[in-house]
Amino acid sequence: MSGNIAQTAEQVCGAFGDDPARLMDIIRGVQQRLGHVPDAAIDAVARRVGRARVDVESVVSFYAFFSKEPKGRIVIRLCDDVIDRMFGYDAVRAAFEEELGITLGETTPDGRFTLERTACIGMCDQAPAAMINDTIVTWLSTDKARRIVSELREHMTPERLVKRVGGGNNGHPLIRAMVHNSIRRPGPLIFSEINRGEAIRKALSMSPAEVIRAIKTARLRGRGGAGFPTGLKWEFTRSASGDRKFVMCNADEGEPGTFKDRVLLTERADRVFAGMTIAGYAVGACEGVMYLRGEYAYLLRYLEDVLEKRRADGLLGRGVMGRDGFDFDIRIQLGAGAYVCGEETALLSSCEGMRGDPKNRPPFPAQKGYLGCPTVVNNVETLCCVTKILEVGPATFNMYGTSRSAGTKLLSISGDCDSPGVYEIPLGTPLGEVLEMCGGTRAKAVQVGGPSGRLVGRDGFDRLICFDDLATGGALIVFGPDRDILEIVSRYMAFFVDESCGYCTPCRVGNVLIKRGVDAIIAGRAEPRDLEQLEDLCRTVKSTSRCGLGQSSPNPLVTALESFRPEIEARLRADPNGYRRSFDLSRAVRPTEQLVGRKSVHT
Repeated sequence: MSGNIAQTAEQVCGAFGDDPARLMDIIRGVQQRLGHVPDAAIDAVARRVGRARVDVESVVSFYAFFSKEPKGRIVIRLCDDVIDRMFGYDAVRAAFEEELGITLGETTPDGRFTLERTACIGMCDQAPAAMINDTIVTWLSTDKARRIVSELREHMTPERLVKRVGGGNNGHPLIRAMVHNSIRRPGPLIFSEINRGEAIRKALSMSPAEVIRAIKTARLRGRGGAGFPTGLKWEFTRSASGDRKFVMCNADEGEPGTFKDRVLLTERADRVFAGMTIAGYAVGACEGVMYLRGEYAYLLRYLEDVLEKRRADGLLGRGVMGRDGFDFDIRIQLGAGAYVCGEETALLSSCEGMRGDPKNRPPFPAQKGYLGCPTVVNNVETLCCVTKILEVGPATFNMYGTSRSAGTKLLSISGDCDSPGVYEIPLGTPLGEVLEMCGGTRAKAVQVGGPSGRLVGRDGFDRLICFDDLATGGALIVFGPDRDILEIVSRYMAFFVDESCGYCTPCRVGNVLIKRGVDAIIAGRAEPRDLEQLEDLCRTVKSTSRCGLGQSSPNPLVTALESFRPEIEARLRADPNGYRRSFDLSRAVRPTEQLVGRKSVHT
């Protein structure tokens, strides 16, 4: 048996040229053929690609969608983010468990089904949702869960669950998904009609320096959340020494509550790939990589087809649009379920076939990025803006937005509102106006920018969506008047605990302690000095963590205290005898009681 496993693993390695940088693809291929990645396969892969065995096993253990242990032929991954829990996750989970006869994390005795939980899968506008293998199912209910299990027992083909496809390209033969785009407000830039090839044609009529100048004149800032000036990033990469350079598209949209890149990849893929090509011309790169999150694997065949058609039309490959010396092509790298890979250096690590561990900076990717070469990393929406700027010119782009935040912004809106979906708004739009658009005017709070962003109370609804006020990568989650703020904070902290890569102690341990403290407040076991210690802990985690995940993970509690401190402090109470209410003596001595076999006596 181990011989057959090794042979299969070696065949998969050969299909990817035994390239250690393609380890993500190799492991995914092995798992698809064997159902898991056993020790014998890890040994064979390590030998074949020339990597230490521990390096290969660390990749298998790091990513949520890889497994050393056998799983069912069908893996049902229930999305359990805050939005799904608001709209029926618990009941749906119970229905699946009852129908399958197993609980979360288990596989049926016949080896046909595994039931798991997973973090946000980019479907917050149609929650509760789940991934069944690579097939997305949306708007789940208890009845629908039972029907799904019944159908799968008959045909064991998740694709056949799709009875009605969503609008737009979701009905394309290479996608066929029940996912809906939910484009509620298409704006003048991102969702305008595509003039295929025009942006590249105009870029090639300019020098690379002129293209970069156009992007700088348009004052385009990165749409992934950080807001770094795109033209400046390109300039750094172009001026970096090195004959080989890369363009990376960050399509690892993992921030809970964000799904606008999913829609862009479905409806504006040509615009994204054109932006990558223009970036390649501007910085002097001939290779591009799109890092596509594993949750969007259902889009992979379609995106590969778009790339193939662009090659056939001369928009990719050797001599793009007949321009001698400009050779640029793109490949797609599929992720495997790791939120931290949305951080650009962790993304580079993953693309290189390693754990998605963030890298130390400096050097920055512009100097030393993918495979040690100068690399520009841009978000999906940013690249769409690049294409539009080249199509219509910087002046038209600057007609929208504010003096310091140019253009429009896509928002993924979900939660307690009448019309969840994607909205394209001019930067500088007040948050309250956005709530009127989506029917969320009864909101008690809005989470702007996902868990790593800011929780805004009603007194902040006049603030502006822009880089200089409420900056956001795109997530906007509406919470109605009956929602418990601390329950929301606790769920977000649970997310960060799960998604931390574990490299540095402040993030690995600090987030656990923050969540534990929040849960103590919820349980009524906290006192005022506990809150003081929690705030001090948040400051420590933010200032000493290695990467952006730990530096922003305390934000749910920090910003909740800024907006809802009186409500939170009302749940704190000091013990009249001066004892620590957060210390549970009975719970503390329980392990010792079990060890000695008798109850302790205390008052």
